[in-house]
Amino acid sequence: MSQDPSAAPSAIGQPPQSPRIRDTRPGLDRTARLVLIAAAVVVTISMGVRQAFGVFLTPVVAELGIGREVFGFAIAVQNLLFGLMQPFIGMIADRFGPSRVVLAGTAAYVAGLVLAASTGSPTGLMVTLGVAVGFGLAGTSFVVVLGAVGRAVPEARRPQCFALVTAGGSFGMFAVVPGAYAMLDAFGWRDAILLLAIAASAMAAFGFALDGARRRRPQGTAGAAPAPAAPSGADTLGQALHEAAHSGSFWLLALGFGVCGFQITFIGVHLPAYVGDVGIPGWVAAWALGLIGACNIVGAYVLGSLGARFRGRNMLVAIYALRTIFVLAVVVLPPSAPLILAFAALFGFTWLGTIPLTSGMVARIFGPRYLSTLYGVVFLSHQVGAFLGAWGGGYAYDLLGSYDAVWAAMAVISAIAALMHLPISDRPVVRQPKAA
Repeated sequence: MSQDPSAAPSAIGQPPQSPRIRDTRPGLDRTARLVLIAAAVVVTISMGVRQAFGVFLTPVVAELGIGREVFGFAIAVQNLLFGLMQPFIGMIADRFGPSRVVLAGTAAYVAGLVLAASTGSPTGLMVTLGVAVGFGLAGTSFVVVLGAVGRAVPEARRPQCFALVTAGGSFGMFAVVPGAYAMLDAFGWRDAILLLAIAASAMAAFGFALDGARRRRPQGTAGAAPAPAAPSGADTLGQALHEAAHSGSFWLLALGFGVCGFQITFIGVHLPAYVGDVGIPGWVAAWALGLIGACNIVGAYVLGSLGARFRGRNMLVAIYALRTIFVLAVVVLPPSAPLILAFAALFGFTWLGTIPLTSGMVARIFGPRYLSTLYGVVFLSHQVGAFLGAWGGGYAYDLLGSYDAVWAAMAVISAIAALMHLPISDRPVVRQPKAA
């Protein structure tokens, strides 16, 4: 019988050749794939519609006779409620399953959009786009679906899977924002919002699939060395919250995420108006927001995949440092369509790249069992920043007559966020085993 040439020594005594190194990370089973697809679709719709609100600022303000601060405050309330609800929504999803949460969130989201299309006052705008859509977003976005994905996929695959879901949010931005601008131009802002409500209703159908991960242990990591911490997380929700509350790294992650919320919400809400203020056609703003989404489809996956190879802390430092440079370019260079589009492409590459890295670090440090709850707390900080970005941008404009001060402030806090991530430790929490 002939021997395998790759295993047999050569005639001159050379050692056998090493076999090709294979990727030993476990694959995704059918349930995990179904949960992953459903999560990506829900986030695509939820985040896509949300990111389109900025193109409505100018026509809504003009028709209702209100200032930009009023519209910005409605979106700010939306973002704040979105964030305030996240820890509680996460607890409900962890306990009762994500599908019920997504169904309730879809109902609130659609109701808010339908009622917003008929509003005629600042109060109506606040109740519909602010409160109702804020509740709807809380039940249909990353905290709920990433918790389901984290329980359904093996630890080694989480960074890529989180990145794929995050890329869904970017694809929604790419697909929905230019479409919303086209509908706005063709039908007016009220009918355009009604069409967005119809699109949002589709989230309910995909929410059911997310319960495939409920009460399911994460897929194993056969052949891998055990992690120093219990892979599934704390034994109780109280223990998980106690561990997070006493972790400096947890709070630094939360503060940095708040800076991210400020940045992306200010850009999403006020970039279209800023573009018009400096004499650039409105279509440039719509396509700039779409370009942000398109570039982040690639960026979120690339950054999430790199997070599986490099320390998440270092990746986040790099992201915030790069954002500082990109924003400074807008501050110091004369405004033009090429500058806006270049900024959109570069900033867009990092747009939601913080989400898989931040959620992945929370899962690594504390385990996936209560990921929806713990990431919900971190996401609350993100939405406090989002509140300040949406409202503060409008307030600064009405007070100063331009957005220049906000752009400068955004560069400063981005540099601070990069520095804040340097001392973060991503080592898993070490728990004492239970006595027999």
